[in-house]
Amino acid sequence: MHCPEESVISTRDRVIQQIAERIQATAGPHTVRVAVDGVDAAGKTTLANELVGPLEERGRPVIRASIDSFHRPRVERYRQGDMSPRGYYEDTFDYDRVCSDLLRPLGPGGSGLFRAAAFDYAADRPVEAPVQEAEPRSVLLCDGVFLLRSDLVECWDFRIVVHVSFEEALRRGVERDAKLPGSADAARDRYERRYLAGQRIYMDVVKPMDRADLIVYNEDPAAPRLVIPSRPPSVRRLRDARYTDA
Repeated sequence: MHCPEESVISTRDRVIQQIAERIQATAGPHTVRVAVDGVDAAGKTTLANELVGPLEERGRPVIRASIDSFHRPRVERYRQGDMSPRGYYEDTFDYDRVCSDLLRPLGPGGSGLFRAAAFDYAADRPVEAPVQEAEPRSVLLCDGVFLLRSDLVECWDFRIVVHVSFEEALRRGVERDAKLPGSADAARDRYERRYLAGQRIYMDVVKPMDRADLIVYNEDPAAPRLVIPSRPPSVRRLRDARYTDA
């Protein structure tokens, strides 16, 4: 994988503190909107949860959200087939709602009134999440896949990519999903054919690591490596490359 010019910080507690310091330094008149992106099973949710305490200790109220609360209905998600990688990349999430309900209200000139969810994908139905008001100096920590698409990339103030190899993502994903109804072989097939194949489209089209402010190499969760690019990403006018096959 591409690795930018970097300085490297290791050991998990220190990495978490360093990330919190970087977010803390991203000051602005509105909520600091932080994307925690990465492939399936990379450790995005765990990392975002671990950042809550250090940020609150620094006097920053934290809003936790996930792209998983902005799924589209099942019939739309699977319109290209339930194993389609292109369908996974193109059809899984309602990016218009992510922007209108969450990211724009918390951004420059926004009202500060937001909803942290729009859809319950397990029940396959919309939800009426309560309207909340962001406190001054808040930080939004939003985890999920495909967060640095051109649909969203300019709506983030700080971008983190949690990186693991596809082989490790597959191992973790199968281990996690094998506990659900169905066999480990079925879980492996789904990860290989839909989830990781969809991630390959995303990597090829978007090149998320080139859009990151920080990259966390999380192959060994006990000893991650924090990569700080020597130059900040330029996201203005970025457009996803064209792609012709899945």
